[in-house]
Amino acid sequence: MMTRVFRKCNLKCPDVTCFLIAGLLVGPYALGRLHIEGLGFPTMEDVGKVSILSDVALGFIAFDIGNEFRLSHLKETGRTATVIGIIQAVVAALLVDAALIALYFILGPEKLPLPVAITLGAIASATAPAATLMVVRQYKAKGPVTDLLLPIVALDDAVGLMVFAVSFGIAQALKGGELNVISIIVNPLLEILTSLLLGALMGVLMTELEKLFFSNHNRLSMTIAFVTMTIALSSLHFSFGDLKISFSSLLVCMMLGTMFCNLSQFSPDIMSRTEKWTSPLYAVFFVLSGAQLELGVFRYPSIILIGVVYILMRCIGKYAGAFGSAAMMGCSSTVRKYLGITLFPQAGVALGMVVTAQSLGESEGAMIRNIILFSVMIYELAGPMLTRIALTAAGEITPVEPEKQTRERFAHK
Repeated sequence: MMTRVFRKCNLKCPDVTCFLIAGLLVGPYALGRLHIEGLGFPTMEDVGKVSILSDVALGFIAFDIGNEFRLSHLKETGRTATVIGIIQAVVAALLVDAALIALYFILGPEKLPLPVAITLGAIASATAPAATLMVVRQYKAKGPVTDLLLPIVALDDAVGLMVFAVSFGIAQALKGGELNVISIIVNPLLEILTSLLLGALMGVLMTELEKLFFSNHNRLSMTIAFVTMTIALSSLHFSFGDLKISFSSLLVCMMLGTMFCNLSQFSPDIMSRTEKWTSPLYAVFFVLSGAQLELGVFRYPSIILIGVVYILMRCIGKYAGAFGSAAMMGCSSTVRKYLGITLFPQAGVALGMVVTAQSLGESEGAMIRNIILFSVMIYELAGPMLTRIALTAAGEITPVEPEKQTRERFAHK
């Protein structure tokens, strides 16, 4: 209904933005304040009670993105996407670090502790795959920018984990701890490797099991069950002293999708069927994401100031990193101009890093959480619109929407 409201008002918002605003309306700061059971979420804890829907949706989003890693496609864009993916993430992290460290000297350690500034720089490297995929899918974007965008967004998870681990280790040392090689290098590498191994194993197993069925309806049912089971398995974690073995559900499900699309002859048909099944699940994901946006951060002027600097410098870093690396790889002027803009959205992966950052201390953890919540709110509301504008300017979104074409065809009949 929100998409219809925005369309009637001639506001060309992507569906993602409409879902997020719907979430704000049913969240604790709007309908939730009425405290009427069944009408909105009265508290953030109530939103958290249905977080399993978000976890499942994010797993399917990652599985969907994994299908972009077909070997035939990677032969053309794999090397370019890898180089751009690494450089834009690192440049964004370094620029945010530099700006916030400068702000640390201006505001003082009471307003912005140095460990907080360094941790925020690391979080800046992450990009949200969900919003990007939804915009690409809604408008059926096709072209060189889109071809590079989805693999880069997928790679961002692995690059972001490494950048965050190194920076967060330094932040912990500044807080009074010691630099720990295991926590800075070994554990993040283990998480990436074990995630890829688990995803690959589940992908091979799913491909073999689907050969037992003769109906794509049954294969679809098994695919849905298998992805859900993989999401559950990726929540496992093991500790052996300082050595920790854990999994990134995004990387696991991306690898599952990658193996499936390259090994199974049924993958094109199954993926087209899965897309129809997951559409309402993705809508629920973004509505819940909107309900979780914390409007209370506007009470703190210092948080807003730091948040604005973080947002601006991250956007500059993403754009400059993508522009420079795309030029270095010999990409077209269209790719150089518009790719960076499509990398602005940020949400799930960044919020996951915030949970880890809580171990810095109560005050530092709360500050990081509020700043990232503020930036995520801005990114999630404006990011999908900027992605749509950039892809349209790049000529990869057709001016006439498919829905309008359908109405015209029926009117002609």
